[in-house]
Amino acid sequence: MSLQKGDKAPLFHLYSSEKKQVNLKDYAGKNVVILFFPLAFTSTCTAELCSVRDDISQYSSLNAEVIAISVDSPHTLAVYKREQNLNFTLLSDFNKEASRAYDSIYEMFGYNMKGVSKRAAFVIDKNGFIQYAEVLENASEIPNLEEVKKTLIALE
Repeated sequence: MSLQKGDKAPLFHLYSSEKKQVNLKDYAGKNVVILFFPLAFTSTCTAELCSVRDDISQYSSLNAEVIAISVDSPHTLAVYKREQNLNFTLLSDFNKEASRAYDSIYEMFGYNMKGVSKRAAFVIDKNGFIQYAEVLENASEIPNLEEVKKTLIALE
């Protein structure tokens, strides 16, 4: 059963690229954009996350924090964040718990990799409820970031 608008956002405890534990509760009172992505250093993921990087002021002006989550290790995400100059939080879901909780996981991905995050976008409101949910089956597609922004505008 996939998550829908109005559902309570599943909580998570994940480590950031800075090796700090992050809990969704840390963002209580803020709107949050959660972007799941398959793997660091891949072309579509890089294009998506760099477009968010280049547009971060718009997310900030809409009182939203951006979090990107993949099954990569914190160390891998740290190198990726530095190389791509990403200006938002990257979280490691190495144990795949958040990806499963958000129904955003490929049980089987390319090269016989098991348990890779699907590309997905969620907007969580200040009270912890999902206001936008998009989970893509095709890893080469990018979530509709304009709809994400429209959702954030509506929350203002």
